[in-house]
Amino acid sequence: MVAWPRAMNATSDVPARPLAAVVLAAGKGTRMNSSRHKVLHEVAGRPMIEHLLASLAELAPERTVVVVGDGRDQLEAQLAGRADLVVQEPQLGTGHAVQQAEAALEDFAGDVLVLYADVPFVRAETMRAMIGRLHLADDPADVVVLGFEPADTLQYGRVIANGDRVSWMVEHKDASEDERACPLCNSGLMAAPAKVLFGLLGQVGNANAQGEYYLPDIVNIAIRQGGTAAVIVTNDPDEVAGINSRAELAGAEARWQRDRRARAMAEGATLVAPETVFFAWDTALGSDVTIEPNVVFGPGASVADGATIHAFCHIEGAQIGEGVSVGPFARLRPGTRLARGAKVGNFVEVKNAEFGEGAKANHLTYVGDATVGAGANLGAGTITCNYDGYFKHRTVIGERAFIGSNSALIAPVSIGADAIVAAGSAVSRDVAAGELRMVRAEQLVKPGWADRFHDAMKHKKAEAKKD
Repeated sequence: MVAWPRAMNATSDVPARPLAAVVLAAGKGTRMNSSRHKVLHEVAGRPMIEHLLASLAELAPERTVVVVGDGRDQLEAQLAGRADLVVQEPQLGTGHAVQQAEAALEDFAGDVLVLYADVPFVRAETMRAMIGRLHLADDPADVVVLGFEPADTLQYGRVIANGDRVSWMVEHKDASEDERACPLCNSGLMAAPAKVLFGLLGQVGNANAQGEYYLPDIVNIAIRQGGTAAVIVTNDPDEVAGINSRAELAGAEARWQRDRRARAMAEGATLVAPETVFFAWDTALGSDVTIEPNVVFGPGASVADGATIHAFCHIEGAQIGEGVSVGPFARLRPGTRLARGAKVGNFVEVKNAEFGEGAKANHLTYVGDATVGAGANLGAGTITCNYDGYFKHRTVIGERAFIGSNSALIAPVSIGADAIVAAGSAVSRDVAAGELRMVRAEQLVKPGWADRFHDAMKHKKAEAKKD
């Protein structure tokens, strides 16, 4: 019978050796059916490759080499200055892809992690464990493989091992019934010293149905030559789930959101209907935050202690202070800053604007490129007219100012502290502190005019029917 190791915790420490990473991103991504590079598709508002690089950054690698192919111009723009890009052309398999990084790492003498840009959620602690297992004091390895045990082994290659020592690896199509009974599958991720890695890759052949050079072959080559290979097993198969289609992208989003919602509640937030709340990768929540149903966070949002986000809000690039109330049906756009106790009510949109403590815009209001002083109150239908067709201009509203309903503040304009703008005003000049500003046309009254109008129109309609 085949023996295999039980799942083990990935907790080993990284030894004091230089580290490089080779990230494979040369796939064509045809199943995405998209002009956007596959690994730039987003999960939680962040390109999948950026999720992976963020975890990798925790290990502080000296070198990061990204292997690119189709759509490389998009990756060059995304990763400019943060990684060395090398081109795989033609694309002849995963082993061939890693070989393309050899020249970029010619003078590198440390360890190499091989990662996949479309497998974005590998944890930093798992990467550490792979590197740590390479240099285990009493049992070092030439190559370390990351294995996983899925509920359904499907067509995955198998890792045959005794304990954590790999005996050999076999593709599903080549495996015996006994080998297919092994639940330990190959994720494709590996670690090896640079010299060992590229030395083994130089011996990989392409005598297979696809005529390609496969990275996993280096394990069996090492074993045949008397070397050692070890396996680290992730305790979460979702960690190594690849994303190759829109359906798999949606599945990854669903798993990420599920985990983030659980964490939010564990950390002290109330989610009234958790399955309807969607977070971005960097959403920050304080304690005792309440989030009602159907709230969507884009990147760059933070919510401080005790704030309430009512139903059907969209929040992106906004900082929400303590005890603030937002919504329902509010939209906060980038640059929004709401101080303690401020209120943004239903059908209010705020963009690049600051609200002081206790400032309010309760309903049907647009506030863009503005400063709203503490205690100010913006009535229903208030609009800051911030764009003249060419440039944006700022509106400044002083503390405790009162803006009457259906008012238009035509920027650039300043409303002084304690000033009042009468309902229905269109204000284009500064209002001094404590001043009342009323900008309306003179009201015209014509007694009996409406009665005469109705009588005339009814007569005209009756005559039309006779014809």
